[in-house]
Order: sequence, then C-alpha cells, then structure tokens
Amino acid sequence: MLTDVLTGWTAETLGGLTLLAAAAAGGWLRRRQAVAAPGATPATGTVRQVRTYTLLGARAADGQPVHWPSSRPAGVRITWTGPAEKREQFELTDAVLPDGTYAAERVSVYPDRSAL
Repeated sequence: MLTDVLTGWTAETLGGLTLLAAAAAGGWLRRRQAVAAPGATPATGTVRQVRTYTLLGARAADGQPVHWPSSRPAGVRITWTGPAEKREQFELTDAVLPDGTYAAERVSVYPDRSAL
C-alpha cells in the first residue's frame, strides 16, 4: 500500500513539473517572438513620439521652410536632398522653435556625386 502511494505521488509530481516547465518555455518563446516582431515597440518598452523638425537654412522649391517628421532621438543626423539635387546633412536637436517644431541644424553640404 505504501508503494502505491509513493508511486502515485511521484507520477503526479513529475507530471505537474513537466507541465510547469512546458508553460514557462512557451511563455518565454512567446515573449521572445513578440520583441523580435517587425513593427513592435522597442525592447525598452518606450515608444518615441513623432516630432516635426524644421531644417534650418533649407528651403523647398516653393521657398517654404522644410519640415521633416521623425521619431528618432536628438543627436541623430539625417540627409536631405534639396530641390537643386544638393544633399545636405542635418542634426536633430531638442530645441523647440516658436512655431512648435523642433530645430534640425545644418551640419554639412555634400556635392553632387555626378559632378565628381
């Protein structure tokens, strides 16, 4: 009789531990796939807001200031090709302009590659 109790207890315990391990492994895999999925939020869990940047010193073909929407953080450099096919590099900043947009300062101007 004692053997039947111990045998039954051991089987139930091992079965429960197996189910627990399977559930933990399934949860871990699901979490790992959710982070790696395209379009998912960053691993830190923070979502950056889209800011509109004004490219300082740049003008569109109609003479208006150029606005650039981006969710990248300040300090990132972007490349913009102007109406004259001139490539310019701007650095995004945290400085807020009077119109509510953020400033993107000109870093350099690249020559047209076909002219080289």
